[in-house]
Amino acid sequence: MRAFVTAACAALVCFGALVQPASAEQKTAKQCNDEWAADRAAIQASGKTKRAFIAECRGVPLAAAPKPGALEKGQFATEAEAKASCPTDTVVWVNLRSGVYHLNGSRNYGQTKQGAYMCEQESVTAGFHPPKGAKRNAT
Repeated sequence: MRAFVTAACAALVCFGALVQPASAEQKTAKQCNDEWAADRAAIQASGKTKRAFIAECRGVPLAAAPKPGALEKGQFATEAEAKASCPTDTVVWVNLRSGVYHLNGSRNYGQTKQGAYMCEQESVTAGFHPPKGAKRNAT
């Protein structure tokens, strides 16, 4: 029994030695902010944002942000592409940020910063909705 206890204690000591350096290497947010402030120009020149630098400094994975121009299936950059995809359906402009779709002729059609052209039925299936109080004319 004594040999088992000795072996278990030795294993815990070895495990503690392996785990401790990993936690000792991780910097605090304040330390990383101080590093950013000290070498901000050089870090920005390398193309890193403060958020990305802090995450890398702390060893925390940074979730990949979607590319600004990346469109999903059924979303089109031009009205002509959308019309070709859905010749029997109405083409709408979807605001990707708000989740609202706009019909041709409305003031926001094709005007929001983050948007795409879609077929109306596909946009509804994808979870987009018309603006509040909008009346849909039967066509």
